[in-house]
Amino acid sequence: MKQLQAMLAAAVIFLSCRDMVQAQDFESTPPVVVKCSPEAGSDNVAPGVVEIRVTFSKPMTDQSWSWSSAWKDSVPKPEGKPRYSADRKTCILKVKLEPNTTYGYWLNSEKFHGFKDEKGHSAVPYLLVFKTKHR
Repeated sequence: MKQLQAMLAAAVIFLSCRDMVQAQDFESTPPVVVKCSPEAGSDNVAPGVVEIRVTFSKPMTDQSWSWSSAWKDSVPKPEGKPRYSADRKTCILKVKLEPNTTYGYWLNSEKFHGFKDEKGHSAVPYLLVFKTKHR
C-alpha cells in the first residue's frame, strides 16, 4: 500500500511539473565560450603584441561585444578594435601585454551583454584571467 501511495505521489508531482519545464533546443540556448587563446588560467603567456581569441558555440552578431575589465586596470592596451573571424564564432582583439602582469576580462557581465548570437541571445558571462611571464 505504501509503495502504491509513493508511486501515485510521484506521478502527481511529475504531471504537475512537466508543464513548467520547457524543452530546449540548440537554437534557443544562449551561446557559451568554448575556447580562449590565451587559455583562461594560463600563467606563462608571452608578453608583447598578441591577439586574444575567444571562440563561442554559435555565430555571433557582428560589431557587438562586451570586453569588460574584471577589476581596476585589469585589461591591456588595445591595438585596434575587436573583430570576428569569417565564421563569426571567434572574436579577436589585438592587445599589448606587459611582462609579469595578470589580466582579466569579463566577456559579457551582469551589466554588459554585447556578445550576442544571430538570434539576439546574450552569451553566458565568462571570466578570462591570465598572467604573462617575465621577459
